[in-house]
Amino acid sequence: MTTDDHDCCTPNREVSGAASVPRADVPTTEHAGGHSGGHTLEQAEVPAQQFQMGDADGAGNPGDGETPVHAVSLDAFSMDVTTVTNADFATFVGDTGYRTESERFGYSAVFHLALKAELDDILGQPPQTPWWLGVRGANWAHPAGPQSSLDGLEQHPVVQVSWNDAQAYCAWAGRRLPTEAEWECAARGGLTGRRYPWGDEWEEGRRCNIWQGRFPAVNTLADGWLTTAPVREFTPNGYGLWQSVGNVWEWCADWWAEDYYASSPGQNPAGPAMGGQRVMRGGSYLCHDSYCNRYRNSARASNTADSAAGNVGFRTVALT
Repeated sequence: MTTDDHDCCTPNREVSGAASVPRADVPTTEHAGGHSGGHTLEQAEVPAQQFQMGDADGAGNPGDGETPVHAVSLDAFSMDVTTVTNADFATFVGDTGYRTESERFGYSAVFHLALKAELDDILGQPPQTPWWLGVRGANWAHPAGPQSSLDGLEQHPVVQVSWNDAQAYCAWAGRRLPTEAEWECAARGGLTGRRYPWGDEWEEGRRCNIWQGRFPAVNTLADGWLTTAPVREFTPNGYGLWQSVGNVWEWCADWWAEDYYASSPGQNPAGPAMGGQRVMRGGSYLCHDSYCNRYRNSARASNTADSAAGNVGFRTVALT
């Protein structure tokens, strides 16, 4: 896997030692005809408003582009109260026969303590972030490797899905990914300038699913989970969204640009016109202050549109 400033969070698709794995074709949505009846997630109604977007207390990571704080006005929108679950994604796959990019590539990224595979299935391990393994046979239905399954995980967030995979699901469901501004507005739950969806206070193990202990070797499981938690764990925010921070990173529609906030339009911003990576928001079960405190409302990260990992999922918004 190649690394950049965000690869501690989710590694890039390129896996060292996996050069012999054939590149996947770009996944198609030819079977995705707009089947909104298959998407049954409860909706949160986010009212039209102006909010302050960005890091208001200096907790952001250098290079993540969380400043300047700026006023953003948004039209009202409806957003899934949870991330898309394994059960939801299974319905999509059953209806369309869709194959994710991890299935087409033949591998994906798995956190080392979650691995359920033979050692021969490990295709790469970047020295900069050795907690990530490129694993043959890891995909949405086998999130920890070929010896894993979704038994008991039906109401956990689907993972091992790329931005392109999320787009295919949206096309089938008659939905779209949220813009980065919509995501942050919804995550804030109506609170102004707060660090987390519930406010500024912190109660370890009680508010969201992140890492507790000594990363990346020892997790005390104070919140009860080594990897993903069910999508309705903990407490929803003021708009009724569950786990907008922690648990899994969530793909947004926007191209990534570190300096975007300095020139972002004030009305319904949709991100840069082009770029090399897509925005991710919310942090995941691997976030920890010792190396990554991106489980905050304003935190930003990015990855290539074909990348996937065991801590990346998505939620959708309604078309207007």
